[in-house]
Order: sequence, then C-alpha cells, then structure tokens
Amino acid sequence: MSAQERRPEEDGRDFADAMWSVPSYLLAGMAIYGGAGWLLDRWLDMSAFFFPIGIVLGAVLGGYLVYRKFGR
Repeated sequence: MSAQERRPEEDGRDFADAMWSVPSYLLAGMAIYGGAGWLLDRWLDMSAFFFPIGIVLGAVLGGYLVYRKFGR
C-alpha cells in the first residue's frame, strides 16, 4: 500500500504501536539480560556482579533495537 493510499487513522495506529513497542523492547531487554546475569551470578556463586552488567547490556541492546526499527 502506498503512502497516498493510506488513511489518516492508520498513521495514528502506527504511532500508537510504536509508543507501546519502545518501552516493551527496553523492558524486555533489561529483563532477559538482567535475568541471565542473575542466573550467572547464582551459578558462579558471585555476589551481584553480572546482574547489573546484564541490566545495562539489556538496556543498550533494547535501545539499539528501537533505533534499528523506528529511527530510520
């Protein structure tokens, strides 16, 4: 469908989808990589070394996915 054939309400729906997708990507990345860091800490019997690294890495990778999907 070309841009001329799109109805205005479809553009609003795309924006609403993006508004839900951005925080979802960020939170999911932090949860997945933070959880992996927590499991790695438990497995290696370390006191919270990989957990914060996983949280930060998840936020960075989630931000990268948001940039790749919506930034162009």
